[in-house]
Amino acid sequence: MPIVLIAGAGSGLSASLARAFHARGLTPVLAARDVSKLTDLARETGAITVAADASTADGVAAIFDAIDAADDELAVAIYNPSYRVRGPIAEVDPAEVQKALQITAYGAFLVGQQAARRMLASGGGTILFTGASAGMKGYPLSAAFAMGKFALRGLAQSMARELHPKGVHVAHVVIDGMIRNPGRTEPADKPDSMLDPDAIAETYVQLAQQDRSIWTWEVEVRPWVENF
Repeated sequence: MPIVLIAGAGSGLSASLARAFHARGLTPVLAARDVSKLTDLARETGAITVAADASTADGVAAIFDAIDAADDELAVAIYNPSYRVRGPIAEVDPAEVQKALQITAYGAFLVGQQAARRMLASGGGTILFTGASAGMKGYPLSAAFAMGKFALRGLAQSMARELHPKGVHVAHVVIDGMIRNPGRTEPADKPDSMLDPDAIAETYVQLAQQDRSIWTWEVEVRPWVENF
Protein backbone atom coordinates (compact mmCIF):
# COMPACT_ATOMS: atom_id res chain seq x y z
CA MET A 1 0.00 0.00 0.00
CA PRO A 2 1.25 3.52 -0.74
CA ILE A 3 2.49 5.51 2.23
CA VAL A 4 1.46 8.87 3.67
CA LEU A 5 4.06 10.38 5.99
CA ILE A 6 2.69 12.65 8.73
CA ALA A 7 5.56 14.40 10.48
CA GLY A 8 4.66 15.93 13.82
CA ALA A 9 1.79 13.55 14.52
CA GLY A 10 -0.54 14.11 17.45
CA SER A 11 -4.19 13.94 18.49
CA GLY A 12 -5.55 16.89 16.49
CA LEU A 13 -5.23 17.58 12.78
CA SER A 14 -2.62 14.85 12.37
CA ALA A 15 -5.04 12.22 13.63
CA SER A 16 -7.69 13.43 11.20
CA LEU A 17 -5.14 13.27 8.38
CA ALA A 18 -4.17 9.71 9.29
CA ARG A 19 -7.79 8.59 9.26
CA ALA A 20 -8.65 10.41 6.03
CA PHE A 21 -5.72 9.00 4.06
CA HIS A 22 -6.10 5.52 5.57
CA ALA A 23 -9.70 5.55 4.33
CA ARG A 24 -8.28 6.12 0.82
CA GLY A 25 -6.03 3.07 1.06
CA LEU A 26 -2.75 4.64 2.24
CA THR A 27 -0.61 3.39 5.11
CA PRO A 28 0.21 6.24 7.52
CA VAL A 29 3.72 6.65 8.88
CA LEU A 30 3.33 8.74 12.03
CA ALA A 31 6.49 10.50 13.18
CA ALA A 32 6.69 12.23 16.56
CA ARG A 33 9.16 12.66 19.39
CA ASP A 34 6.71 10.85 21.72
CA VAL A 35 4.93 8.00 19.97
CA SER A 36 3.34 6.60 23.13
CA LYS A 37 0.42 8.98 22.57
CA LEU A 38 -0.17 7.47 19.12
CA THR A 39 -0.87 3.87 20.15
CA ASP A 40 -4.64 3.97 19.67
CA LEU A 41 -4.43 5.94 16.42
CA ALA A 42 -1.82 3.57 15.01
CA ARG A 43 -4.00 0.58 15.86
CA GLU A 44 -7.04 2.24 14.25
CA THR A 45 -5.26 3.19 11.02
CA GLY A 46 -2.67 0.42 10.70
CA ALA A 47 0.03 3.05 10.97
CA ILE A 48 3.76 2.67 11.42
CA THR A 49 5.08 4.89 14.21
CA VAL A 50 8.57 6.39 14.30
CA ALA A 51 10.01 8.09 17.37
CA ALA A 52 12.04 10.91 15.87
CA ASP A 53 12.60 14.65 15.98
CA ALA A 54 11.71 15.91 12.51
CA SER A 55 13.65 19.13 13.03
CA THR A 56 17.03 17.35 13.00
CA ALA A 57 18.93 15.59 10.24
CA ASP A 58 19.31 12.43 12.34
CA GLY A 59 15.61 12.38 13.16
CA VAL A 60 14.58 12.80 9.54
CA ALA A 61 17.03 10.07 8.51
CA ALA A 62 15.32 7.72 10.99
CA ILE A 63 11.91 8.59 9.58
CA PHE A 64 12.90 7.86 6.00
CA ASP A 65 14.79 4.71 6.99
CA ALA A 66 11.45 3.43 8.33
CA ILE A 67 9.69 4.43 5.12
CA ASP A 68 12.30 2.71 2.97
CA ALA A 69 12.09 -0.40 5.14
CA ALA A 70 8.34 -0.58 4.50
CA ASP A 71 9.21 -1.13 0.82
CA ASP A 72 6.19 0.79 -0.46
CA GLU A 73 5.94 3.97 -2.49
CA LEU A 74 5.85 7.28 -0.62
CA ALA A 75 2.77 8.91 -2.14
CA VAL A 76 2.18 11.83 0.26
CA ALA A 77 4.42 13.63 2.76
CA ILE A 78 2.94 16.13 5.22
CA TYR A 79 4.95 18.41 7.50
CA ASN A 80 2.98 19.72 10.49
CA PRO A 81 5.43 20.75 13.27
CA SER A 82 5.80 24.31 14.44
CA TYR A 83 6.99 26.03 17.59
CA ARG A 84 5.51 29.29 18.85
CA VAL A 85 7.46 31.83 20.90
CA ARG A 86 5.70 34.96 22.13
CA GLY A 87 7.23 38.07 23.59
CA PRO A 88 8.44 41.60 22.90
CA ILE A 89 11.16 41.73 20.27
CA ALA A 90 13.50 43.43 22.73
CA GLU A 91 13.07 40.67 25.30
CA VAL A 92 12.42 37.38 23.50
CA ASP A 93 15.03 34.66 24.13
CA PRO A 94 17.28 34.23 21.05
CA ALA A 95 17.72 30.52 21.80
CA GLU A 96 13.95 30.05 21.73
CA VAL A 97 13.74 31.93 18.43
CA GLN A 98 16.39 29.65 16.96
CA LYS A 99 14.40 26.63 18.15
CA ALA A 100 11.25 28.02 16.53
CA LEU A 101 13.02 28.42 13.20
CA GLN A 102 14.56 24.95 13.47
CA ILE A 103 11.23 23.24 14.07
CA THR A 104 8.94 25.35 11.89
CA ALA A 105 11.12 25.83 8.81
CA TYR A 106 14.40 23.89 8.83
CA GLY A 107 12.69 20.60 9.64
CA ALA A 108 10.30 21.23 6.75
CA PHE A 109 13.26 21.60 4.44
CA LEU A 110 14.80 18.35 5.70
CA VAL A 111 11.57 16.38 5.26
CA GLY A 112 10.77 18.06 1.94
CA GLN A 113 14.22 17.26 0.58
CA GLN A 114 14.06 13.57 1.48
CA ALA A 115 10.47 13.25 0.22
CA ALA A 116 11.39 14.95 -3.05
CA ARG A 117 14.31 12.58 -3.65
CA ARG A 118 12.05 9.56 -3.35
CA MET A 119 9.16 11.01 -5.34
CA LEU A 120 11.41 12.11 -8.19
CA ALA A 121 12.81 8.60 -8.31
CA SER A 122 9.36 6.97 -8.29
CA GLY A 123 7.79 9.38 -10.77
CA GLY A 124 5.45 11.43 -8.60
CA GLY A 125 3.86 12.25 -5.26
CA THR A 126 2.52 15.08 -3.14
CA ILE A 127 4.30 17.15 -0.48
CA LEU A 128 2.09 19.27 1.78
CA PHE A 129 3.21 21.87 4.32
CA THR A 130 0.95 23.08 7.14
CA GLY A 131 1.17 26.85 7.32
CA ALA A 132 -0.62 29.55 9.28
CA SER A 133 -1.88 33.09 8.88
CA ALA A 134 1.41 34.13 10.57
CA GLY A 135 3.10 33.18 7.30
CA MET A 136 1.03 35.80 5.49
CA LYS A 137 1.15 38.66 8.01
CA GLY A 138 3.30 39.28 11.06
CA TYR A 139 1.54 39.85 14.37
CA PRO A 140 2.91 41.84 17.33
CA LEU A 141 4.82 39.84 19.95
CA SER A 142 5.09 36.95 17.50
CA ALA A 143 8.19 37.65 15.41
CA ALA A 144 9.68 34.16 15.80
CA PHE A 145 6.51 32.40 14.67
CA ALA A 146 6.14 34.77 11.71
CA MET A 147 9.78 34.22 10.70
CA GLY A 148 9.31 30.44 10.73
CA LYS A 149 6.01 30.44 8.87
CA PHE A 150 7.16 32.98 6.27
CA ALA A 151 10.20 30.76 5.64
CA LEU A 152 7.94 27.71 5.34
CA ARG A 153 5.80 29.48 2.75
CA GLY A 154 8.86 30.49 0.75
CA LEU A 155 10.14 26.92 0.85
CA ALA A 156 6.81 25.58 -0.42
CA GLN A 157 6.59 28.13 -3.22
CA SER A 158 10.14 27.50 -4.39
CA MET A 159 9.69 23.72 -4.27
CA ALA A 160 6.40 23.96 -6.17
CA ARG A 161 7.97 25.95 -8.98
CA GLU A 162 10.87 23.52 -9.21
CA LEU A 163 9.04 20.23 -8.78
CA HIS A 164 5.66 20.69 -10.46
CA PRO A 165 7.21 20.36 -13.95
CA LYS A 166 8.88 17.16 -12.74
CA GLY A 167 5.67 15.50 -11.59
CA VAL A 168 5.76 16.21 -7.84
CA HIS A 169 2.90 18.28 -6.42
CA VAL A 170 3.86 20.68 -3.61
CA ALA A 171 1.28 22.75 -1.73
CA HIS A 172 1.15 25.07 1.28
CA VAL A 173 -2.01 24.97 3.42
CA VAL A 174 -2.66 28.17 5.35
CA ILE A 175 -4.60 27.37 8.53
CA ASP A 176 -6.18 30.75 9.32
CA GLY A 177 -7.81 30.19 12.69
CA MET A 178 -7.99 27.91 15.70
CA ILE A 179 -8.52 24.19 15.11
CA ARG A 180 -11.19 22.41 17.14
CA ASN A 181 -8.72 19.91 18.58
CA PRO A 182 -9.52 17.53 21.47
CA GLY A 183 -9.88 19.47 24.70
CA ARG A 184 -10.57 22.77 22.92
CA THR A 185 -14.12 24.13 22.78
CA GLU A 186 -15.66 27.12 21.07
CA PRO A 187 -16.99 30.02 23.14
CA ALA A 188 -20.75 29.84 23.52
CA ASP A 189 -21.13 33.26 21.92
CA LYS A 190 -18.97 32.33 18.90
CA PRO A 191 -20.33 29.16 17.28
CA ASP A 192 -18.42 27.88 14.25
CA SER A 193 -15.42 30.05 15.15
CA MET A 194 -13.03 27.08 15.01
CA LEU A 195 -11.99 24.87 12.12
CA ASP A 196 -13.07 21.22 12.06
CA PRO A 197 -9.90 19.07 11.79
CA ASP A 198 -11.73 16.39 9.78
CA ALA A 199 -12.80 19.03 7.24
CA ILE A 200 -9.23 20.34 7.00
CA ALA A 201 -8.00 16.79 6.43
CA GLU A 202 -10.40 16.41 3.51
CA THR A 203 -8.80 19.48 1.93
CA TYR A 204 -5.39 17.78 2.16
CA VAL A 205 -6.86 14.66 0.52
CA GLN A 206 -8.32 16.78 -2.28
CA LEU A 207 -4.92 18.38 -2.88
CA ALA A 208 -3.30 14.95 -3.10
CA GLN A 209 -5.93 13.85 -5.60
CA GLN A 210 -5.87 16.95 -7.83
CA ASP A 211 -5.41 16.50 -11.53
CA ARG A 212 -2.00 17.76 -12.64
CA SER A 213 -3.62 20.27 -14.99
CA ILE A 214 -4.92 22.27 -11.99
CA TRP A 215 -2.34 21.71 -9.27
CA THR A 216 -2.76 24.22 -6.45
CA TRP A 217 0.39 25.45 -4.74
CA GLU A 218 -1.44 27.26 -1.91
CA VAL A 219 -4.85 27.12 -0.28
CA GLU A 220 -6.21 29.01 2.72
CA VAL A 221 -8.80 27.54 5.08
CA ARG A 222 -10.64 29.71 7.56
CA PRO A 223 -13.90 29.73 9.59
CA TRP A 224 -16.78 30.98 7.46
CA VAL A 225 -17.75 33.47 10.19
CA GLU A 226 -14.34 35.18 10.20
CA ASN A 227 -14.02 38.73 8.92
CA PHE A 228 -11.56 39.08 6.04
